[in-house]
Amino acid sequence: MRELISMFLTFARIGAFTFGGGYAMLPILQREVVEKNGWCTEDELTDMYAIGQCTPGVIAVNVATYIGNRKRGPIGAIFTTLGIVFPSLVIIVIIASFLTHFAEYDIVQHAFAGIRIAVCALVTKTIYTMVKKNVKDAATALILILTFISVALLNISPIAAVLICGLAGALLHGGKKKEG
Repeated sequence: MRELISMFLTFARIGAFTFGGGYAMLPILQREVVEKNGWCTEDELTDMYAIGQCTPGVIAVNVATYIGNRKRGPIGAIFTTLGIVFPSLVIIVIIASFLTHFAEYDIVQHAFAGIRIAVCALVTKTIYTMVKKNVKDAATALILILTFISVALLNISPIAAVLICGLAGALLHGGKKKEG
């Protein structure tokens, strides 16, 4: 039970301090789940993140559920999922109670603008970390560039892009054994 409570509290802390959604939470997940608690490796976390993006629902919840299930089965999934959503529920109720009265104040608008900039920085750091870790050769760099152009400029569905990239990766590197 102690480990389940620890998992709940860890994911509650992640949920409480992650602004900007699933992309912004990756650095915190790496620190808490990989480095601090050793519940998975960095490669496993990257794989879980990719799966979390491909499945319906919120990335943060999907990843938390996956990690909890991997570590302690269905009961672990329940504790990590409740942990990741609990702070958001509390914060949303508090904000909903007060924000309608304060949303028009300049200081609130400026605070939100500052938070959006911080989220951009966190997402940019996440992108940098993932590119550094996963772009290993010219072929994967080309896949990254073509996928970015397809999704960002040509409005190709992200689901289609993930499926096509998975196929491309399997075709390019499918016969090779994973090192480590």
